[in-house]
Amino acid sequence: MPQTTLENRTFIAVAGPEAEDFLQAIITTDLPSVGPGEAWPGALLTPQGKIMFEFLIARSADGFVIETDAASGDPFAKRLTLYRLRAKVTIAKLEANAATAFWDTAAPEGAVRDMRFAKAGVDLFRMPDSAQGTDVSAYTALRIVHGISGGAEDGDATDFFPHDLLLDRNGGLNFKKGCYVGQEVVSRMQHRSTARRRIVTVSADSALPASGAAILAGGKDIGTLRTVEGNTGLAVVRIDKAGDAMVSGTSISAGDVAVTLALPAWSGVEFPAMSDEAAS
Repeated sequence: MPQTTLENRTFIAVAGPEAEDFLQAIITTDLPSVGPGEAWPGALLTPQGKIMFEFLIARSADGFVIETDAASGDPFAKRLTLYRLRAKVTIAKLEANAATAFWDTAAPEGAVRDMRFAKAGVDLFRMPDSAQGTDVSAYTALRIVHGISGGAEDGDATDFFPHDLLLDRNGGLNFKKGCYVGQEVVSRMQHRSTARRRIVTVSADSALPASGAAILAGGKDIGTLRTVEGNTGLAVVRIDKAGDAMVSGTSISAGDVAVTLALPAWSGVEFPAMSDEAAS
């Protein structure tokens, strides 16, 4: 069975009789929907609706365990503590500093199913582990081919709204759960259909440039390459601008490498045939 140990991960345990109510009121994930043995994506947002911390969250015996990138661990735990006030919860980092991912196999004991991959029809499980230095290229390639954002695994995610990373499509963002931090902004984006940036799969006939390269349509910047594995990668782009380029036959490139863009089929999102601006 394929497996990869993902280093630089942190696990935060939020436990206690009020753990679910406490988290439900501040994060984007709808916690009553999180079943046993499932790890759901989510985010803690700024009041302006942008991602402050991105994570996976799973139930534990006495609350929840949150997996995020190592650099976010201490500031995330501190932020949760600031929000705690008088809630009857405890917040503590666990010792594990890595996560092992397994796919194309039955769930190992103690592992949880990554629901981001489940949306794409892939059975992938993960569990806390210690760093082992294994090659992550197979896991990265699996994420890329299915258009699955890794949040901070793809670089700094704090410039993005949840829609940009498809949290509205992978179960990480709920519009019926009630108030949480940043909820008014993302709900307005949803109801007004103003989400224009989306994560896409990028493919080329030759090696792509490094992460951070601009995605260009006719020489104009429409997005940024985030993760690269050979001649494929993930980028966040303006899909209205990309759609215009596709309709008009305008070249799209990453740096000086010609590329093809594709939205994940599981997301149900499509490139607009023509933007409102072009149609008017």
